Amino acid sequence: MTHSPAADQQVTEETLYDRLGGEAAVGAVVEIFYGKVLADEALAGYFDGVDVDRLKRHQSRFIGQALGAVRPYSGRSMEKAHGHLGVTDAAFDRVVGHLAASLAEAGVDEDTIGVIAARLGPLRADIVTA
Repeated sequence: MTHSPAADQQVTEETLYDRLGGEAAVGAVVEIFYGKVLADEALAGYFDGVDVDRLKRHQSRFIGQALGAVRPYSGRSMEKAHGHLGVTDAAFDRVVGHLAASLAEAGVDEDTIGVIAARLGPLRADIVTA
């Protein structure tokens, strides 16, 4: 068996999703996240009558896609999913804070949390309607 120097030069681009631990890790963060969000009195009302288990599945796929997962997110657009809720800037900021805290609790480093926030931050315009 011969060794190919070209094999040493092959670069496999690992996605942020892979570096974080893939589906299991994202699912764990989503569980922590919804625990925080649903316990927050300022946010809990947004989830009245919502199938939270279904929402967690969608959120896991959405975050996964934002981080480079191969499995596509096929849910509604952020605008359609949130447009009727009257989400405020303050509520959006609270949710982002809970996501950052959830990522940190799951062991994600600060730099990576910053990268994730930068990818998700532009969604404010589609989510905030009040």
